[in-house]
Amino acid sequence: MSTGSAAAHGAALGASSQETVAVPTWLFLVTGGAAIGASFLLASLVTDRALIAAVHDWRRRVLIPGESLLASVLSLVGVVGLLWVFVVGVVGPQRGASNAAVLLVWVGWWAGFTMSTYLVGSVWPALNPWRTVADSLPSLDRLYPDRLGAWPSVVGLLALIWIEVVSPVAGDPRTLAAVVAGYTVVTLSGAIAYGPDRWFETVDPIARVFRYYGRLAPLSREGGSIRLRLPGTALSETRLVDGFDEVGFVIALVWATTYDGFVATPAWESAATPIVDAGVPPLLLYLVVLVAGYLLFVGVYLLGTRYSRRLAGTYLSTATLARRFAPPLLAIAAGYHLAHYLEYFLSLAPSLVATATTPLALRESVPVLVLPGWFDAVALASVLLGHVLAIWTAHAVAFDSFPGRLQAIRSQYPYTVVMVLYTVSSLFIVSQPTVEPPFV
Repeated sequence: MSTGSAAAHGAALGASSQETVAVPTWLFLVTGGAAIGASFLLASLVTDRALIAAVHDWRRRVLIPGESLLASVLSLVGVVGLLWVFVVGVVGPQRGASNAAVLLVWVGWWAGFTMSTYLVGSVWPALNPWRTVADSLPSLDRLYPDRLGAWPSVVGLLALIWIEVVSPVAGDPRTLAAVVAGYTVVTLSGAIAYGPDRWFETVDPIARVFRYYGRLAPLSREGGSIRLRLPGTALSETRLVDGFDEVGFVIALVWATTYDGFVATPAWESAATPIVDAGVPPLLLYLVVLVAGYLLFVGVYLLGTRYSRRLAGTYLSTATLARRFAPPLLAIAAGYHLAHYLEYFLSLAPSLVATATTPLALRESVPVLVLPGWFDAVALASVLLGHVLAIWTAHAVAFDSFPGRLQAIRSQYPYTVVMVLYTVSSLFIVSQPTVEPPFV
């Protein structure tokens, strides 16, 4: 543990991320891609449908005593946390690294709580402060336009990522409080107009993020009990993704973590410098890259789906296959989020605890946990494990979707190629030194 200055920033890998690779970069990247390819080969040896079903259907249930009391406590904690962000963000010290509101949002919530959601289980439905407040307000219960589907949540997620990258929201307490206030106004207005159930199930991007991440976790709530299952097995269940709008959200979640990491690398700084020097406004450049990258990810996924359908020789439509094979991508998003934020969370957790005890005091320095050098390998392993879990889940989806064993295996070829390419690009980003996004 050391005491010093900490950058409370929600982007990149955190306060002390300087991954270095002891072997040549090309060999490191090729080895990572080959590991994913080998995982597919090993998974394709498992062709016993009964065994695959037994793995994914295994579960145990445990009753929860005092469930309603626990939910009430979580709801209260969520509302208090939201008020904390408003008050401490406005009247607290205006240095991000010593402001408890900034650290609560980025270290405690977006890093720590999100990791707990896919590693343990999601309690966001009870903790969600906007849902708690919305449930106590009158509702107009207007008819939500079905043609919009989940697309507003896609736009909302990408907009939040863009704001996080280009604005001082991750380091300026009052800017953070203003953004949270704006989000609160939009969310409560939508919940009043269309009803809390419809808004938080369809439109709200944060609720959708935690709902999807929660499907990765070994624990889930079912009635008045807790269901224990193997991690990631719920991703193969049907109706997790019902339409292409929800496919679009899954892809947006994968791209958002990639974009957030990429713009904090020297490679992006080198690429952006000549473009900005040519007169392109930085904010416009970041927005164009965000949208173009998302469309590229969607295009690559659809291309892989079309080839999957062709190789499998199935009557199932491309749209059906796109829906069925989208949930495994959530394992990739979670793996990259873990690589992106674990070191950040552990390094700045002492800062969060210290500032929370005296939230209005200005500190010249805050405690920061210095992690050993070998910890960098955890980020790389997280990326690989996320992809391996995605490979296995896609394998289970394929055997659930196609009657023939060869059909099921051949359908995975395009997705495996895409995952190998994404693994290589993810490892490249994670292995880069972290810098502040330039020009913003």
